[in-house]
Amino acid sequence: MTVSASSEFPQSAAALYTPAQRARRDATRWTLVQGILAPVQFLVFLISLGLVLRYLATGTGYEAATYSILAKTLILYVIMVTGAIWEKVVFGQYLFAPAFFWEDVVSFAVIALHTYYLWALFTGSLAPEAQMTVALLAYAIYVLNAVQFLAKLRRARKDEEARA
Repeated sequence: MTVSASSEFPQSAAALYTPAQRARRDATRWTLVQGILAPVQFLVFLISLGLVLRYLATGTGYEAATYSILAKTLILYVIMVTGAIWEKVVFGQYLFAPAFFWEDVVSFAVIALHTYYLWALFTGSLAPEAQMTVALLAYAIYVLNAVQFLAKLRRARKDEEARA
């Protein structure tokens, strides 16, 4: 079904953004913020992953691994808050907009695991090795979430090419 370009509904079932949403996406500074934070988070993730794996393999470097997980978690929280603002600007709701519903669901799993790690760290309820295992699980789900967002980025670019 095709609708007018001024409508809030996609022109086709496959379109990720309506023309109005695309215009808001392109006009908001939050798109740039997300575009900067996402690769920074990924870089911190890679460094942290290496430090966590090093600790698990050798038993050394617990502090460095811990600080790297804390940095990754802080960036995750910032990207989630700014991403919710971006979603509100573009789609009119802070989270779970239909176009990004499953990405948000998985993001919450990532946040829950990182938050569980923080709880375990600050309460001492898990041994260091178990803490690192929680971090690795959080990182595995984060990779899944990153793949989801990259697929959406690719889809958006294909939509743009088809539109042009």
